[in-house]
Amino acid sequence: MKFEHATEDRLALLPVGVATRHLNQAVLSGAEPPAQVALLRAATVIADPSARWNTAPVRELLDQAMARFASDRTDADAWLAPRLHATLRLTRSEAADKDLWAYLAMVVAPDYVLWRHLPAGGEDARRTPVVQASRFVGGSSVQAFARLWWAAEMCRDGADYRPVEAACGNQDFLNTALRLGVMDHRPTALAVLGVMENLAAAGAPRLGDQLNALCKAIGIASSTLMYEIIGPDELPDDAELLAWIGEADSAPPVAWDRLPDGPGDGTAPTASVDTLTCLFEDINAHLGRLRDRGRTSVPLG
Repeated sequence: MKFEHATEDRLALLPVGVATRHLNQAVLSGAEPPAQVALLRAATVIADPSARWNTAPVRELLDQAMARFASDRTDADAWLAPRLHATLRLTRSEAADKDLWAYLAMVVAPDYVLWRHLPAGGEDARRTPVVQASRFVGGSSVQAFARLWWAAEMCRDGADYRPVEAACGNQDFLNTALRLGVMDHRPTALAVLGVMENLAAAGAPRLGDQLNALCKAIGIASSTLMYEIIGPDELPDDAELLAWIGEADSAPPVAWDRLPDGPGDGTAPTASVDTLTCLFEDINAHLGRLRDRGRTSVPLG
């Protein structure tokens, strides 16, 4: 049986198992590039001829991110996430394929993965810093590009990417909150984000610690509280989503200095977001009282 093999100008599917075998110490440290010829041979082209699978717009986007945020790599996440989502116009089913993200990380942009996630050298000069392999081939919450695309998908409010900027601008939200299963529910994701923004606006101390504690409490509470019932969402308009995806061939490249427009497949109900925001504010207030009680308690003796 004859297979078509990928070329670098088109996205393709690279089996995660193959990619993993090529992630040796030299690649993870940036000393050597991945074995491009072998990876291209193992990859399979995507039959869809749409321009949305072209690598050039993604490559240009990543080059721009590295140029803009050379002094603070983490700041690139908030800028890149909405633009990556609007450039890679995918269905959730397509975005769930880890082989797609493995190809992007290993063939199209291994330099970006290293630039963004390679840690600085530690105190022990004998140990060479390396990128975690999961940044190349991991799940949707850790893989370098999947994490940003899914953050944008979960936090956008229809065509509005402004919540995505806020979510990806806070590493605690991006690395902790978005790993919760309940965040697949749009009103829940937007409500948690709203509580975080309220805490930041109020100058809350140790915001990251408070956010992490809140996310843990929300996750635990979800075993008894059904957020989908408390704050119901509306089904997305699949026709609008597919129309937006279909416009990829004629859509101009995303702008660098303003947010793109996402698919107009419907926004989260305001009443649901408000209801859940109040609930999560109450949970956070309760956590605050517990923290205060712990600080003021006098040990017996």
